[in-house]
Amino acid sequence: MPREFAPAPSRAGFAMTPALPNVFDESVQALLTHVLDLGGTFVFAISGGVTAVRRRMDIFGVLVLAFAAGNAGGITRDLLIGAVPPAAVSNWIYLAISVLAGLIVFYQFPLIDRLNYPVLWFDAIGLAFFAVSGTGKALHYGLNPAMAALLGMLTGIGGGMLRDVLANEIPAVLRSDLYALAALACAASVAAGDVLHLHPLGPATFGVALCLVLRFLAIRKGWRLPRARRMPGAGRKSPHAGDGDDDKEN
Repeated sequence: MPREFAPAPSRAGFAMTPALPNVFDESVQALLTHVLDLGGTFVFAISGGVTAVRRRMDIFGVLVLAFAAGNAGGITRDLLIGAVPPAAVSNWIYLAISVLAGLIVFYQFPLIDRLNYPVLWFDAIGLAFFAVSGTGKALHYGLNPAMAALLGMLTGIGGGMLRDVLANEIPAVLRSDLYALAALACAASVAAGDVLHLHPLGPATFGVALCLVLRFLAIRKGWRLPRARRMPGAGRKSPHAGDGDDDKEN
Protein backbone atom coordinates (compact mmCIF):
# COMPACT_ATOMS: atom_id res chain seq x y z
CA MET A 1 0.00 0.00 0.00
CA PRO A 2 1.20 3.57 -0.59
CA ARG A 3 2.66 5.38 2.35
CA GLU A 4 0.15 7.22 4.47
CA PHE A 5 0.79 10.07 6.85
CA ALA A 6 -0.26 9.04 10.33
CA PRO A 7 -0.74 11.90 12.83
CA ALA A 8 2.15 12.17 15.24
CA PRO A 9 1.14 12.39 18.93
CA SER A 10 2.35 15.47 20.80
CA ARG A 11 3.77 15.46 24.30
CA ALA A 12 0.42 16.59 25.64
CA GLY A 13 -1.30 13.63 23.98
CA PHE A 14 -2.96 15.59 21.18
CA ALA A 15 -2.64 14.63 17.51
CA MET A 16 -0.50 16.90 15.41
CA THR A 17 -0.26 17.19 11.63
CA PRO A 18 2.95 16.07 9.92
CA ALA A 19 5.71 18.64 9.61
CA LEU A 20 5.52 20.70 6.45
CA PRO A 21 8.96 19.65 5.09
CA ASN A 22 7.93 15.97 5.12
CA VAL A 23 4.75 16.69 3.20
CA PHE A 24 6.70 18.85 0.77
CA ASP A 25 9.30 16.13 0.18
CA GLU A 26 6.59 13.55 -0.50
CA SER A 27 4.89 15.91 -2.96
CA VAL A 28 8.18 16.56 -4.74
CA GLN A 29 8.88 12.82 -4.86
CA ALA A 30 5.45 12.12 -6.41
CA LEU A 31 5.85 14.91 -8.99
CA LEU A 32 9.42 13.84 -9.81
CA THR A 33 8.34 10.22 -10.26
CA HIS A 34 5.51 11.21 -12.60
CA VAL A 35 7.63 13.58 -14.69
CA LEU A 36 10.47 11.08 -15.07
CA ASP A 37 7.98 8.32 -15.84
CA LEU A 38 6.59 10.35 -18.74
CA GLY A 39 10.06 11.40 -19.85
CA GLY A 40 11.28 7.81 -19.78
CA THR A 41 8.22 6.71 -21.74
CA PHE A 42 8.97 9.26 -24.47
CA VAL A 43 12.67 8.53 -24.93
CA PHE A 44 12.23 4.76 -24.75
CA ALA A 45 9.39 5.05 -27.28
CA ILE A 46 11.79 6.96 -29.54
CA SER A 47 14.32 4.12 -29.26
CA GLY A 48 11.59 1.58 -30.02
CA GLY A 49 10.50 3.52 -33.08
CA VAL A 50 14.08 3.79 -34.37
CA THR A 51 14.56 0.04 -33.98
CA ALA A 52 11.28 -0.61 -35.83
CA VAL A 53 12.23 1.66 -38.76
CA ARG A 54 15.62 -0.02 -39.05
CA ARG A 55 13.83 -3.37 -39.14
CA ARG A 56 11.75 -2.09 -42.07
CA MET A 57 8.44 -2.25 -40.17
CA ASP A 58 5.39 -0.33 -41.37
CA ILE A 59 3.82 2.53 -39.43
CA PHE A 60 1.74 0.16 -37.29
CA GLY A 61 4.85 -1.80 -36.36
CA VAL A 62 6.65 1.43 -35.47
CA LEU A 63 3.82 2.50 -33.15
CA VAL A 64 3.57 -0.95 -31.53
CA LEU A 65 7.30 -1.08 -30.85
CA ALA A 66 7.27 2.50 -29.58
CA PHE A 67 4.49 1.70 -27.09
CA ALA A 68 6.09 -1.58 -26.02
CA ALA A 69 9.51 -0.01 -25.42
CA GLY A 70 8.06 3.00 -23.65
CA ASN A 71 5.69 1.21 -21.30
CA ALA A 72 6.73 -2.41 -20.65
CA GLY A 73 8.99 -1.54 -17.72
CA GLY A 74 6.40 0.67 -16.05
CA ILE A 75 3.60 -1.86 -16.51
CA THR A 76 5.75 -4.61 -14.98
CA ARG A 77 6.62 -2.38 -12.02
CA ASP A 78 3.01 -1.41 -11.37
CA LEU A 79 1.81 -5.01 -11.50
CA LEU A 80 4.49 -6.13 -9.03
CA ILE A 81 3.76 -3.40 -6.47
CA GLY A 82 -0.03 -3.71 -6.82
CA ALA A 83 -0.63 -0.37 -8.54
CA VAL A 84 -3.44 -1.71 -10.73
CA PRO A 85 -4.52 -0.99 -13.32
CA PRO A 86 -1.03 0.13 -14.41
CA ALA A 87 -0.61 3.82 -15.16
CA ALA A 88 0.25 3.09 -18.80
CA VAL A 89 -3.16 1.45 -19.22
CA SER A 90 -5.34 3.67 -17.06
CA ASN A 91 -3.89 7.05 -18.12
CA TRP A 92 -4.26 8.02 -21.79
CA ILE A 93 -1.23 10.34 -21.66
CA TYR A 94 1.16 7.36 -21.80
CA LEU A 95 -0.42 6.12 -25.00
CA ALA A 96 -0.43 9.62 -26.46
CA ILE A 97 3.26 10.16 -25.68
CA SER A 98 4.18 6.77 -27.17
CA VAL A 99 2.21 7.44 -30.36
CA LEU A 100 3.71 10.94 -30.66
CA ALA A 101 7.24 9.53 -30.31
CA GLY A 102 6.50 6.82 -32.88
CA LEU A 103 5.14 9.33 -35.39
CA ILE A 104 8.14 11.63 -34.90
CA VAL A 105 10.49 8.75 -35.67
CA PHE A 106 8.43 7.55 -38.63
CA TYR A 107 8.30 10.94 -40.34
CA GLN A 108 11.65 12.36 -39.18
CA PHE A 109 13.84 9.26 -39.15
CA PRO A 110 16.61 10.72 -41.40
CA LEU A 111 17.04 13.58 -38.91
CA ILE A 112 17.19 11.26 -35.89
CA ASP A 113 19.45 8.80 -37.68
CA ARG A 114 22.13 11.46 -38.06
CA LEU A 115 22.92 11.03 -34.37
CA ASN A 116 25.69 8.62 -33.48
CA TYR A 117 24.20 5.50 -31.89
CA PRO A 118 20.69 7.04 -31.56
CA VAL A 119 19.11 3.95 -30.01
CA LEU A 120 21.90 3.67 -27.44
CA TRP A 121 21.69 7.31 -26.35
CA PHE A 122 17.89 7.45 -26.14
CA ASP A 123 18.02 4.10 -24.40
CA ALA A 124 20.50 5.43 -21.82
CA ILE A 125 18.30 8.44 -21.01
CA GLY A 126 15.19 6.27 -20.69
CA LEU A 127 17.12 3.81 -18.55
CA ALA A 128 18.10 6.55 -16.09
CA PHE A 129 14.64 8.15 -15.95
CA PHE A 130 12.86 4.85 -15.40
CA ALA A 131 15.35 3.63 -12.79
CA VAL A 132 14.64 6.76 -10.73
CA SER A 133 10.87 6.75 -11.20
CA GLY A 134 10.61 3.00 -10.63
CA THR A 135 12.55 3.18 -7.38
CA GLY A 136 10.60 6.21 -6.19
CA LYS A 137 7.24 4.60 -6.85
CA ALA A 138 8.32 1.34 -5.20
CA LEU A 139 9.41 3.25 -2.09
CA HIS A 140 6.10 5.12 -2.09
CA TYR A 141 4.29 1.77 -2.07
CA GLY A 142 6.18 0.61 0.99
CA LEU A 143 8.94 -1.63 -0.40
CA ASN A 144 12.20 -1.75 1.52
CA PRO A 145 15.08 0.18 -0.11
CA ALA A 146 16.93 -2.91 -1.40
CA MET A 147 13.88 -4.33 -3.18
CA ALA A 148 12.86 -0.87 -4.38
CA ALA A 149 16.28 -0.49 -6.05
CA LEU A 150 15.92 -3.88 -7.75
CA LEU A 151 12.44 -2.93 -8.96
CA GLY A 152 13.81 0.38 -10.21
CA MET A 153 16.39 -1.53 -12.22
CA LEU A 154 13.67 -3.81 -13.62
CA THR A 155 11.61 -0.76 -14.60
CA GLY A 156 14.60 0.60 -16.48
CA ILE A 157 15.49 -2.55 -18.41
CA GLY A 158 11.97 -3.87 -19.09
CA GLY A 159 11.10 -1.69 -22.08
CA GLY A 160 14.40 -2.27 -23.84
CA MET A 161 14.12 -6.03 -23.33
CA LEU A 162 10.66 -6.23 -24.91
CA ARG A 163 11.73 -3.92 -27.74
CA ASP A 164 14.67 -6.17 -28.60
CA VAL A 165 12.63 -9.37 -28.35
CA LEU A 166 9.96 -8.00 -30.70
CA ALA A 167 12.72 -6.91 -33.10
CA ASN A 168 14.19 -10.44 -33.00
CA GLU A 169 17.40 -9.33 -31.28
CA ILE A 170 19.21 -10.53 -28.16
CA PRO A 171 18.12 -8.10 -25.40
CA ALA A 172 20.75 -5.44 -24.74
CA VAL A 173 20.68 -6.22 -21.01
CA LEU A 174 22.17 -9.66 -21.75
CA ARG A 175 25.02 -8.43 -23.95
CA SER A 176 25.49 -4.67 -23.68
CA ASP A 177 28.09 -2.63 -21.85
CA LEU A 178 27.19 -2.11 -18.18
CA TYR A 179 23.46 -1.85 -19.01
CA ALA A 180 21.67 -3.34 -16.02
CA LEU A 181 24.54 -2.32 -13.72
CA ALA A 182 24.09 1.34 -14.69
CA ALA A 183 20.35 1.11 -13.97
CA LEU A 184 21.02 -0.58 -10.61
CA ALA A 185 23.57 2.09 -9.62
CA CYS A 186 21.02 4.79 -10.44
CA ALA A 187 18.24 3.04 -8.52
CA ALA A 188 20.52 2.39 -5.53
CA SER A 189 21.32 6.11 -5.33
CA VAL A 190 17.63 6.95 -5.01
CA ALA A 191 17.08 4.21 -2.41
CA ALA A 192 20.10 5.38 -0.41
CA GLY A 193 18.76 8.93 -0.45
CA ASP A 194 15.48 7.67 1.01
CA VAL A 195 17.32 5.80 3.78
CA LEU A 196 19.31 8.95 4.62
CA HIS A 197 16.13 11.11 4.48
CA LEU A 198 17.60 13.40 1.83
CA HIS A 199 15.51 15.68 -0.33
CA PRO A 200 14.42 13.46 -3.28
CA LEU A 201 15.70 15.83 -5.97
CA GLY A 202 19.36 15.41 -4.97
CA PRO A 203 19.61 11.58 -5.13
CA ALA A 204 17.49 11.54 -8.31
CA THR A 205 19.82 14.00 -10.06
CA PHE A 206 22.90 12.13 -8.89
CA GLY A 207 21.40 8.79 -9.98
CA VAL A 208 20.52 10.03 -13.48
CA ALA A 209 23.99 11.54 -13.91
CA LEU A 210 25.68 8.35 -12.65
CA CYS A 211 23.67 6.15 -15.02
CA LEU A 212 24.40 8.37 -18.03
CA VAL A 213 28.13 8.59 -17.23
CA LEU A 214 28.42 4.81 -16.83
CA ARG A 215 26.60 4.19 -20.12
CA PHE A 216 28.61 6.87 -21.93
CA LEU A 217 31.94 5.46 -20.77
CA ALA A 218 30.83 1.90 -21.47
CA ILE A 219 29.75 2.78 -25.02
CA ARG A 220 32.82 4.87 -25.77
CA LYS A 221 35.42 2.65 -24.14
CA GLY A 222 33.75 -0.73 -24.63
CA TRP A 223 33.56 -1.56 -20.93
CA ARG A 224 31.90 -4.91 -20.28
CA LEU A 225 31.20 -7.21 -17.39
CA PRO A 226 33.35 -10.38 -17.31
CA ARG A 227 32.34 -13.21 -19.62
CA ALA A 228 32.86 -16.92 -19.09
CA ARG A 229 36.01 -18.40 -20.57
CA ARG A 230 35.62 -20.83 -23.42
CA MET A 231 37.77 -23.85 -24.12
CA PRO A 232 40.14 -23.53 -27.10
CA GLY A 233 38.31 -24.53 -30.27
CA ALA A 234 34.90 -24.43 -28.54
CA GLY A 235 33.54 -22.27 -31.34
CA ARG A 236 34.36 -24.79 -34.03
CA LYS A 237 31.79 -27.12 -35.42
CA SER A 238 32.07 -30.68 -34.16
CA PRO A 239 32.48 -33.29 -36.92
CA HIS A 240 29.58 -35.17 -35.32
CA ALA A 241 27.31 -32.16 -34.96
CA GLY A 242 24.32 -31.52 -37.12
CA ASP A 243 23.95 -28.54 -39.41
CA GLY A 244 22.04 -26.59 -36.77
CA ASP A 245 24.61 -27.04 -33.99
CA ASP A 246 27.10 -24.34 -34.93
CA ASP A 247 28.32 -22.31 -31.97
CA LYS A 248 28.77 -18.85 -33.39
CA GLU A 249 30.03 -15.71 -31.76
CA ASN A 250 27.81 -12.66 -31.92
